[in-house]
Amino acid sequence: MNLVHATSNALIYLDESLSTREEVFEFMTQKLYENGKVSDQAEFLKAIHDREGLSVTGFENGLAIPHGKSSSVLEASFSIVRLKEPLTDYPSLDPNNKVSLVFMLAIPDSEAGSTHLDILAKLAGRLSDSPFLEKFKQAKTSQEILVLLDSKEEVSHQNTENKGLILGITACAAGIAHTYMAAESITKAANQMGYQARIEKQGAKGIEDRITAKEVNQAVGIIFAHDVSLKGIERFKNIPKVDTTVAEPIKHPNEVVERLLEKAQNFEPDEEHIEALEEEETKSFGQTVKDAILTGISYIIPIIIAGGMISTVAVLITQIFGLQDLAGTEGSWLFLLKGLGGGLLGNLMIPILSGYMAYSIADKPGLTPGLAGGLAAMTINSGFLGGMLSGLLAGFFMEWMKRNIKAKGVFSGFVTFWVYPVMGSLLVGVIMLFVIGKPVAAINTGLIGWLDTLQGSNALILGAVLGAMVSFDLGGPVNKAAYAFCIAAMSNGNFIPYCTFASVKMVSAFSLSAACLIKKNLFTEQEREIGNQTWLLGLAGITEGAIPFAMGDPVRVIGSFVGGSIVTGAIVAYAGIGLNVPGAGIFSMFLLEGDNSLVSAAIWLGAALVGAVISTILLIITRQQKLNKA
Repeated sequence: MNLVHATSNALIYLDESLSTREEVFEFMTQKLYENGKVSDQAEFLKAIHDREGLSVTGFENGLAIPHGKSSSVLEASFSIVRLKEPLTDYPSLDPNNKVSLVFMLAIPDSEAGSTHLDILAKLAGRLSDSPFLEKFKQAKTSQEILVLLDSKEEVSHQNTENKGLILGITACAAGIAHTYMAAESITKAANQMGYQARIEKQGAKGIEDRITAKEVNQAVGIIFAHDVSLKGIERFKNIPKVDTTVAEPIKHPNEVVERLLEKAQNFEPDEEHIEALEEEETKSFGQTVKDAILTGISYIIPIIIAGGMISTVAVLITQIFGLQDLAGTEGSWLFLLKGLGGGLLGNLMIPILSGYMAYSIADKPGLTPGLAGGLAAMTINSGFLGGMLSGLLAGFFMEWMKRNIKAKGVFSGFVTFWVYPVMGSLLVGVIMLFVIGKPVAAINTGLIGWLDTLQGSNALILGAVLGAMVSFDLGGPVNKAAYAFCIAAMSNGNFIPYCTFASVKMVSAFSLSAACLIKKNLFTEQEREIGNQTWLLGLAGITEGAIPFAMGDPVRVIGSFVGGSIVTGAIVAYAGIGLNVPGAGIFSMFLLEGDNSLVSAAIWLGAALVGAVISTILLIITRQQKLNKA
């Protein structure tokens, strides 16, 4: 796609007076909405914030490229804002970066794997050239900006010398901006030093510009710039390597290339050299464990959502049409449909968690032993904790095997396809089943027993703590910690924590809408716009819709949300209501477990409304106090 076709004069604003990152996001989102590029401002703004949560989108030289992909985007496009005064609150790779030029990309879900990256890669390539970027800062009209975007000049970093070939692989968590910016930075630095560069991108579109065997043989060395596990690094076992984060070559490209050149001077390849990186460059144990857990969770979230929604559909069909007998008849279509949803949650979740945690540590050799360890964890009822432990065990054991039992020569296939999967699965399975798995299962059983006995004041405290965590950062790390605890409890047969979690998720959204409706004069037009839509997000169980509102006055707003959420959580936990289907939103009230389904539904929804009323009152009072002080 030609860059100029993805924007217009109506989406380019020069020398705007916006003082915060949130004001910039809201302004640009509003312009995209007014120009028919997005259908729902709140939903797209949420997509922008979700992306910001993965990693920073501020770079250097005053540049930022926030971007979001959402079903609310009607047409792939981007908006440009040049600020009158640079922002100092925009998180960037360069801590001293003061953002003055912002490109916001809006991409439809249907084109997220192609158009999104094509536009971004092209932008990254053009904007990484400082003189070209400077022209955007000096342009006097939006038409000049369009002319710059349409210009045929290509960014050139070539030096007349040709000292050799430098290779690289870049990969970031989202597989979007940093992957391409890092690739361009390495290329630029290498070219300026007189070297050619070939960079393989392992991003959201898969592997692009794959490095060939011929290029490996010709290369001086390779730079691994990544925040996630790389694929196919065994190709480079006999050439010098530098391993670093994806942000490092964006911030210090020359230093990264120079490190590689220094290694290349004294590097002597031999047959015993393996693909493992030098000890001083490996990740710390804590970082490795953290990355493994995040990788495992990222792979089970779709399974949880799919299993939960399929189970929801099956239960609703059963209840609405009175098909309980059919649902209980083995082999019937409804029985099978319900079994599909339950199987995703009950049979696949823990093995997948374990398998991909191991994959994060040891790459492909870790996958099968990790899956086997997850099955063993399920066999002895060690649950979520056992699945995480087996994933770490399989990952570190297979990483050790890769270093000490090398897959090479005549026996390469035998080691890769027999020794690694068979020995790894057998050892991890035996250890989980007969050694450390049982103590973990005992801990897990004890946790379940403790949860099952929570009544009275103990249940109130648990519900209050969960309620506070859910609304403390509205989908952030604390919220995710509460979610992980609730899912772990659910996987072990205790459904009260997740039921509490599901009810509390509506509090912030409902209270925000109510406050803006009752006291319109206390809130700005932009805040009222957000408030008018958050109740819908609340029905879907989405807390992130309140983030834009909260960022403007976090202490008062978050404090108000937490106040009501504590009450909601305490009520639901005290009532002992359960919910065994995740991700159903407001439909959860039809799927509750309790002595009386109507009473359970009334308590569950009523608790959310009570909490919302409390938060609404607190929002109004604190906002009035703020205005009075002003």
